[in-house]
Amino acid sequence: MDKTSILNQYRDICSDVLNKLATKLNKSFKSFLMETLILYTIIPGRINFLQMGRYGKSCEQRFRQNFSKDFDWLSFNLSLSERILNGDRKAIAIDPSYISKSGKCTPWIGYFWSGTAGGAKKGLEILGVGLIDIDNKDCISLQAVQTPDGKTLESNDINLIDWYLLVLKSMEEKLHKISPYVVADSYFSKISFASGLKEMDFHLISRFRDDAVLFYPTLEGPTGKRGRPKLYDGKIDMANLDKSRAEKIAVDNGGLYTLTAYSKSLKQMVRLVIWYSKDSKKPKLFFSTNPHMSGKDVIEYYRTRFQIEFCFRDAKSFTGLMQSQARDVSKLSFNFNASLTSVNLAKVLAKEKGILFSMASCKTMIHNAYLLERFICVSGIKPNRRLNDKLVKEPVEFAAIAA
Repeated sequence: MDKTSILNQYRDICSDVLNKLATKLNKSFKSFLMETLILYTIIPGRINFLQMGRYGKSCEQRFRQNFSKDFDWLSFNLSLSERILNGDRKAIAIDPSYISKSGKCTPWIGYFWSGTAGGAKKGLEILGVGLIDIDNKDCISLQAVQTPDGKTLESNDINLIDWYLLVLKSMEEKLHKISPYVVADSYFSKISFASGLKEMDFHLISRFRDDAVLFYPTLEGPTGKRGRPKLYDGKIDMANLDKSRAEKIAVDNGGLYTLTAYSKSLKQMVRLVIWYSKDSKKPKLFFSTNPHMSGKDVIEYYRTRFQIEFCFRDAKSFTGLMQSQARDVSKLSFNFNASLTSVNLAKVLAKEKGILFSMASCKTMIHNAYLLERFICVSGIKPNRRLNDKLVKEPVEFAAIAA
């Protein structure tokens, strides 16, 4: 890989994807967008309008004004995903993420669950929607949508689950072209959410609570008597599983069994996967609302869901996901999506150039390349790139490996 042109390669990826979008952008907004996505990757400290004005070629006011404009992040990232997510099995992953934010004028600020704190904290929340590649164990963030606070939801007579379904409904047409499966954590294993997905022709893959009530499907045939036929036999005792009704899946750590079961909470048949760990803790219950799905697929789809959390981690650590000082819903939304998309672009860059992806290393190399480009530009000297390739390579890669 020619590391001296890493910044140009980053620009080329961004430009190629923008040119493929169905909605054509005017030249001014396109140049602004490319500059913004580069700045999110190169700015070493806090990423806000003031910093972008310092590091970029545009003034601070241009960033403030353009952040309020709409952009189709979903289509952009879907096009980006086609460059690296080439596995046969894909799914839509959703995950709410807490965003630390204060201020009386911040829109939709309220109390949201923070997994790091282990409780509700005052701030913001976004619902991240990502595309996971099961075969390659990778994820691309598609879009992030800010969650309204409790008072706003209550005034519109909806709850959190209703809001999450509305977000997916707005993306339904494009998401259906990718996968019929939505993967989410145990919070979403509710009948309201599963039913809402069913209306959109999606299947849910998630995890039950440890005390979920499940039943064996009946083995009796039709009796010919009046009334609804029998659906299930007896309750499944996880400590004494009837292994004659279950299929064992080979795993290295513990025992994994799968069977079709009736869920009392979801009021439907599901494909159930039970994992018994070697440390004798309570078994973990995974499921898919598609009872014909294989147990191996259920557990692999669910485990790959955690890749979307790595996208949040990189965006919070390196591309300013929680650093916006905006006090407008549209500007905050632009910041959230630009931050996550910058991680996607760095991931595509590393993948296409055959280097191991590390957001810290990618950010360091692109930052060094950008500074070197600015130094050369300001000096007024036109260097001989062919002769200086080896000399340029060292400062571009400086500190990247250590990062």
